[in-house]
Amino acid sequence: MAEVLGLASSVITVIDLSAKVASWCSEYYANVKNAGDDIERLQRETRGLKATLERVQSLCDGPNGAKLQESQSLSEAVKDCKKQLDQLETKLEPRATNKLMSRYGMRALRWPLKSKEVDGIMKKLGHCKDNISFSLQVEQEAQILDTHQKIVLDKLPSADNAEFDSHDEEHNARCYQGTRVELLRQIDTWASNRSSERIFWLNGMAGTGKSTISRTVAQTFADKGDLGASFFFKRGEGDRGHAGMFITTVATQLIQKLPSLAPHVQDAIEADPGISKKALKQQFNALVLQPLGKIRTHPQSSSIVIVIDALDECDREEDVRTIIRLFSQVKHITSIQIKFFLTSRPELPIRLGFEDICGKYEGLALHQVPKAIIKEDISAFLEHQLAIIREDYNKSVTRNRQLPAHWPGHTAIQSLVGMAIPLFIFATTVCRFINDRKCGQPKDQLAKVLKYETRSQASKLDATYLPVLDQLLVGVTISERRALVEEFLQVIGSIIILASPLSAASLDRLLGVPEGTVDSRTDLLHSVLSVPSRPDHPIRLLHLSFRDFLVDTEKRETNPFWVDEKDGHNKLVTRCLKLLSTSENLKKDICNLRTPERPRADVDKQTIDSHLPSDIQYACQYWEPDTDLEWNAVLQTLEGHSSAVHSVAFSHDSRLLASASDDNTDTATGTLQQTLKGHSWSVGSVAFSHDSRLLASASSDKTVKIWDTATGTLQQTLRGHSSAVDSIAFSHDSRLLASASYDNTVKVWDTATGTLQQTLEGQTLEGHGSAVVSVAFSHDSRLIASPSSDNTVKVWDAATGTLQQMLEGHSNSVSSVAFSHDSRLLASASYDKTVKVWDAAIGRLQQTLKGHSSTVDSVTFSHNSRLLASASYDNTVKVWDAAAGTLQQTLKGHSRSVSSATFSHDSRLLASASSDNTVKVWDTATGTLQQTLEGHSSAVHSVAFSHDSRLLASASDDNTVKIWDTAIGTLQQTLEGHGYVVYSVAFSHNSRLLALGSSDNTVKVWDAATGTLQQTLKGHRYTVSSVAFSHDSRLLASGSYDSTVKVWDAATGTLQQTLEVNNCFKVNTTGLLTLPISSQEVGGKSDRKGLGEFKGHSANARLCFKENYRRKDRERRFLFLKKERAVNGSGSGMVVKT
Repeated sequence: MAEVLGLASSVITVIDLSAKVASWCSEYYANVKNAGDDIERLQRETRGLKATLERVQSLCDGPNGAKLQESQSLSEAVKDCKKQLDQLETKLEPRATNKLMSRYGMRALRWPLKSKEVDGIMKKLGHCKDNISFSLQVEQEAQILDTHQKIVLDKLPSADNAEFDSHDEEHNARCYQGTRVELLRQIDTWASNRSSERIFWLNGMAGTGKSTISRTVAQTFADKGDLGASFFFKRGEGDRGHAGMFITTVATQLIQKLPSLAPHVQDAIEADPGISKKALKQQFNALVLQPLGKIRTHPQSSSIVIVIDALDECDREEDVRTIIRLFSQVKHITSIQIKFFLTSRPELPIRLGFEDICGKYEGLALHQVPKAIIKEDISAFLEHQLAIIREDYNKSVTRNRQLPAHWPGHTAIQSLVGMAIPLFIFATTVCRFINDRKCGQPKDQLAKVLKYETRSQASKLDATYLPVLDQLLVGVTISERRALVEEFLQVIGSIIILASPLSAASLDRLLGVPEGTVDSRTDLLHSVLSVPSRPDHPIRLLHLSFRDFLVDTEKRETNPFWVDEKDGHNKLVTRCLKLLSTSENLKKDICNLRTPERPRADVDKQTIDSHLPSDIQYACQYWEPDTDLEWNAVLQTLEGHSSAVHSVAFSHDSRLLASASDDNTDTATGTLQQTLKGHSWSVGSVAFSHDSRLLASASSDKTVKIWDTATGTLQQTLRGHSSAVDSIAFSHDSRLLASASYDNTVKVWDTATGTLQQTLEGQTLEGHGSAVVSVAFSHDSRLIASPSSDNTVKVWDAATGTLQQMLEGHSNSVSSVAFSHDSRLLASASYDKTVKVWDAAIGRLQQTLKGHSSTVDSVTFSHNSRLLASASYDNTVKVWDAAAGTLQQTLKGHSRSVSSATFSHDSRLLASASSDNTVKVWDTATGTLQQTLEGHSSAVHSVAFSHDSRLLASASDDNTVKIWDTAIGTLQQTLEGHGYVVYSVAFSHNSRLLALGSSDNTVKVWDAATGTLQQTLKGHRYTVSSVAFSHDSRLLASGSYDSTVKVWDAATGTLQQTLEVNNCFKVNTTGLLTLPISSQEVGGKSDRKGLGEFKGHSANARLCFKENYRRKDRERRFLFLKKERAVNGSGSGMVVKT
């Protein structure tokens, strides 16, 4: 600031000086003859110089004045100007003899300069003015460059509240003074030793104080000026729970610490504007490693430390290992000492990550710290905190209620220390619990905790959290206890599994409970939850171990507050969908932008927040279970898509490539040919007919559209599905088109007329218990295969619609199926990360292909049936030998999950569609990348080649299908125009009836022959997750999230019996659920034939009798498989464990 004031002062001095010189020139001009031209020239130059200096003064006084202190050239120019004006003033000032002469009336002034002298002075003053102007210009250009650099660097996304000193971390604990002394000294020694390893890994089990140490370490290095960056991972805290913004957040902080990195990072962003969405390795190299290697040797003698806390809370195991490998590469940077301090639990992925770098790190396990030191530290912490609690309490009550000065006493503290070791989280939680005045007085609260000292605890977490939870059940009746636990599971169970925290008011709306419910349910839980005083601030977990405690499956039998995580997620999804289905919550142009073409990325968060409450935003983001939080990231690698690309397809002559997106390219040159528009929602799949004349597109708008590939004109719009259409396939004679939908059906259409076939040419195939996500014809057009999220593949007779095979073997949802072109093999891809190859004729498993590290989303055979390609969420495509099952190639290049892959019909090319909005075309022989097709504005779901291989179609979430010419790489066409979830479906065993269970809480019974609605069965209070008919087709059973099974008369729809299991619901791993049936038979019948055998499928459960069960008089048993867990019950009316 002194330099700025010095420059400003100098400028003012020179302005005054120039004014003096100009004044002298005016006086000479008035009194001296024969020098008027010289005087006028000099006066004009001086006034111009004065104007330039006044401009400098205004800039010094302006908002960017501080920047001038960096301009040495400007300071030198002003100094030189002052020197020249000083000299000129000395020459112009009248001499003493002139003053004496003026007293006697003689002419006093005589021009002291000759014309040549004036020329020289003019030249020097002009040079000064030019230097000042040039320096100003340079400074202004520098400011413009700085502004441009800021604009560029602002493109790096940063995770909110990830830094150690963020607002969210502000009140979290640091190490209490005098504790962890030796450990902190060891970390400081590692950081200051230039020959030590670049990574320090501190690990320990939950609750041992790792994050507290991290915050202390980060604060210490920040105070010393040695902190480069910090990132505190936290599961359930939005962008802090994954690595999507990890590298960019660290890079942004490093630039603030090392400004010399800025131009190099700027160069990287300008070279690849989509770098922040690329793979972690590419981000790290471009934004951190390479810029560090380009800066000059840094004068700082100490190391720059980057603190990363809770790496185990990063949601993708592959990312965790990658981060560790990337950090190890900084050892090659010599310009500056960069070091990484990491904390985590000793989870397997992290241990493997450190194995990957061959021990090139220093580490310490907290369980290796001597017990005596831990005991001393916890004791000091408890003494300090309990003393504060005592003092604060005594200040707030009358003297007769005050705690004694020695409270709680040495014995009580040592008891707490013994209960705590080695968990610091026990000490902090207990102190919060004792200090929670809503729960009771400190003395009483301490007594509640000490009751658990003599109990045999299964784990230290029991002693930490049971005192907090058990107090909720004190003094309540059995019925009140049941209601209280149910409310706890609904509210607290939701809080601990939310993908991103919400405020109490938002949770009330999301859960559909009365206003104030969440506040009332969290009143007594402030010792385990961060409950803000402001209703619009989110409720957060104080420590992840509380969540671990509640969802621990080993405590399912013993902990009344046990939370079924999967069931909780399912219920949250249902609530999200119900919230979004209300018309006032979602509407067109909800942010009132009035510019529908405006990209989502250009809408600022403030605008979104002002129009969309946080509960609606949450429901929009997380309505889909197990959703990939980064699915909609936008990358540009063929470019042209502006959003995720969901599907790509080659034409059968290999000349065209089509890509489908949320919002284009020749396989040889990557040129966009056509953009086909018409769908009103996301396009998820595209397929070429085998004669390459037609292109079909499937959309979330529940329709299928058929287009002319030559002209791009719409030929047919096929309507009939009641939910999104996810997959389509042409028969090999191009006469039929099959479509698979989330309405759990497969429909077969006549491509010429667009009519739904009810004869041998087509059927509506129903029978999956969950969404049908893909469909494929065998190449002899005899069979149709449809996979489902019920882990099965069903194979149907295309002519009759009869089920031929049900292939079971996958351990998770089946995402895709494909027949080999000789129709001998059938391949299935699954969320269990495997591909299975089956004998299509007899359904026998031939191969299980393992190698992907995440969900396999798509599978396809080459047209010679020799190769098999699988596309995965691990961002790769793998090519296998179909016969031997051996891996041939791994194709890497996409920066997001690959949703679809397909071979050209000459088997030379392979196209892949990705959520990075692109389609990539590969050479199948060499595995080399041939083209990246860009044009979609959202994820591309599906691709298909036309059968002449001339065209490639792609379907995307941008509601379009794009058709590409594969020969010249141009876009040919862009095609535009494209109740509640059904959770379960079952046919009656006489095939006459079809029952559907839905999230609208009803069961609907349909006539399977005519498609007419027969009955709507109402009575359940929540989603119907399972339905099943008895073998005599007279009875129908339905299972619901309302913890009941209802038995209905299938013919009349009358309710026969309600079997309640919520009163004593106990679950074990036998897979058997036994429910009580009283001696009074169902429907009052006297023939005592019982219920018969129930079988059915659903997304969440399967309902049936044990195959080897023999009925007893007072006992009825049937399976309700959910997470492979169930219970037993008998005619006594009790449900007991098997």
